[in-house]
Amino acid sequence: MANVKVYNMSGSEVGSIELSDSIFAVEVNEHVMHQAVVQYLANQRQGTQSAKTRAEVRGGGKKPWRQKGTGRARQGSIRSPQWTGGGVVFAPKPRDYSFRLNKKVKQLALKSALTTKLNEGKLVVFDMIEFEEPKTKEMVKVLKNVSVDDALVVLDGVNKNAVLSARNLPGVKTAVVKKNIDGEKVTYANTINVYDIIKYDSLVMTQAAAELIQEVYA
Repeated sequence: MANVKVYNMSGSEVGSIELSDSIFAVEVNEHVMHQAVVQYLANQRQGTQSAKTRAEVRGGGKKPWRQKGTGRARQGSIRSPQWTGGGVVFAPKPRDYSFRLNKKVKQLALKSALTTKLNEGKLVVFDMIEFEEPKTKEMVKVLKNVSVDDALVVLDGVNKNAVLSARNLPGVKTAVVKKNIDGEKVTYANTINVYDIIKYDSLVMTQAAAELIQEVYA
């Protein structure tokens, strides 16, 4: 198991955490990571683009001029694609670009991305990230203490003040991992995705979030 240092918000080392090899030390599979990124971006597309074909453009019912004898090329409608104001050839129509990936493929992609960040030395673990009130400059200070300015920050539970403190930073995004217990039923909320892990230079997470990730994907 990999042993990673744990820092407090002042940037001082306060301990360490062992990370599971089955999640943070897998054989990196770039192909499934690529698939996961393509799926994420495809699922973000609205698919609302639309243009009219020649059949849908108003007008153009009358033939512009007779077929023969004018010396000009034959034309059947002023709404043909070659005319200004005409329809569009193979016009785009609203469609759903989203597609699904096998659950095991998505998990392998996520584990590969987490392993990549650990191997690159871009994984930073804090004992906690909490603020009494939303303060962007406090979040900047916390990240600066560990020499980070471009990061995906993974929190355990919805820490509203931490989320608000990071919201205005252009190079920072927050994600949440939390555990919900309803009677005997346990569910996990996980907003981490492969695209964000790869996009941002560093991966910052709280110790509790790291432990929850290992619990979810054990």
